[in-house]
Amino acid sequence: MIPIVQCMGLTKTYSGKLALNQIYLNLEPGKIIGLLGPNGSGKTTLIKIMNDLLEPTSGEILIAGKKPGIDTKYSISYLPERTYLHAGMKVIEMVRYFEDFYPDFRVDRAFDMLHRLQIPPNERLKNLSKGTKEKVQLILVMSRDAQLYVLDEPIAGVDPASRDYILHTIVSNYNRNATILLSTHLISDVENILDEVIFIKYGNIILQAPAEEIRRREGKSIDRFFREVFAC
Repeated sequence: MIPIVQCMGLTKTYSGKLALNQIYLNLEPGKIIGLLGPNGSGKTTLIKIMNDLLEPTSGEILIAGKKPGIDTKYSISYLPERTYLHAGMKVIEMVRYFEDFYPDFRVDRAFDMLHRLQIPPNERLKNLSKGTKEKVQLILVMSRDAQLYVLDEPIAGVDPASRDYILHTIVSNYNRNATILLSTHLISDVENILDEVIFIKYGNIILQAPAEEIRRREGKSIDRFFREVFAC
């Protein structure tokens, strides 16, 4: 089976400063993978390269066997850390926009999640709270039948009471043959849904292993192990 993501010697520098350092990484289909590291570790740089928003300095990255570009954008459903939704549009207009743009967008799934989260479809985005806007964006992303879902801090701006439902939404609304790459600093909230974790520090991958293997080997939670590794 071809990995959904392959990184081979992937390197990125900014004005001579190393952001990613010779990364070799394979992400397999059908897994929820946590990309974990402190601020400035290279998480967002890696994510942006996957989404063809940055060019690597050297090395290669393949998404479903292809270099990032127009074709791979239809394979990836991407949730950036900051919202990109047009504030003047209604929620239902964003749903129709995604329906027109992405052939794999499931309108029924989007409306079901909006209903469950009690988000009115005819409300304009500018009238919604920051957390609700982020929920709308997550709903749009998870309503696609993509091969790879890349979620950058999907629960950072969501109130604690909604986090369990958001995580349930992530787990129950993605293509089971697809991969979810989830970047977050709220490890204790997400570790129970993770199949695999990647630790990244100063642009280097220092660990990639199944979540259960880490718990068994270390005798502790992923969150506690992360804090010890990164001394935070």
